[in-house]
Amino acid sequence: MSDRLQPVTAGHPNQVDTYRRRFMAGITGAAAMATLAPGIILREAGAAGVDVTPRSPEQPVTSTVRWGMLIDVERLSDGGEAMVAACRNEHGWGDDPEASPAQQAQWIRTVKVTDKLTQHSFTLPVMCQHCEKPPCVDVCPTGASMKRADGIVQVNKHICIGCRYCMMACPYKARSFVHEPLTDQRPHSPRGMGTVESCNLCVHRIDAGQLPACAEAAPHAVIFGDLNDPDSRISQAVRELGGTQIRADLALNTGVRYLNI
Repeated sequence: MSDRLQPVTAGHPNQVDTYRRRFMAGITGAAAMATLAPGIILREAGAAGVDVTPRSPEQPVTSTVRWGMLIDVERLSDGGEAMVAACRNEHGWGDDPEASPAQQAQWIRTVKVTDKLTQHSFTLPVMCQHCEKPPCVDVCPTGASMKRADGIVQVNKHICIGCRYCMMACPYKARSFVHEPLTDQRPHSPRGMGTVESCNLCVHRIDAGQLPACAEAAPHAVIFGDLNDPDSRISQAVRELGGTQIRADLALNTGVRYLNI
């Protein structure tokens, strides 16, 4: 098996920085060869410096970083079910087995796609795509739908009025509405009846220097990192292998990209 998407050692204090600070290409000295795809080989540094620490509450979020995710669908043997389970466990949505399907939140879901001509099918995980130009933000009347300077799109539950304009504007059907009272909520993921919610890239984990739960659950299929850093693994991989955007025709410049779809 290729080590193109090597997992990060669990418990590392700076997992995001380690993940995104690995250099690949033009490196001399002690370097290991890492196969990215048939016919594409890049050099990966044996040791790279880590000069960024987890963000403290006092540190402002800046646009020098833009977090993104590259998902190789062919490496998801379960179609992304492990990613869905990790998200559900991390944020506590979908915990009520008695709730109707219409009441179940879906921060991330798996979608089966079939080519009508060839009948070729594959399954991929779909969540908020963290657009550079998010339609949900454009239509929100209160500013509850917002994008952080580092590219993470999220909902401020304190000012969300539940109008659901953002749900109608999202071309990815990535947002859910909370219809019923909630119990046993996760402290890091406040939710509330009458508000909209969606994937926030596990912002609490990123700020602590960790990977999003879904990326951690599929280390051989997902690269997470800084799209603004030309030396990050994700930037190197996108440059060498490409990366398809869902509904690229909308020119939203999504932060989530896919391989082999």
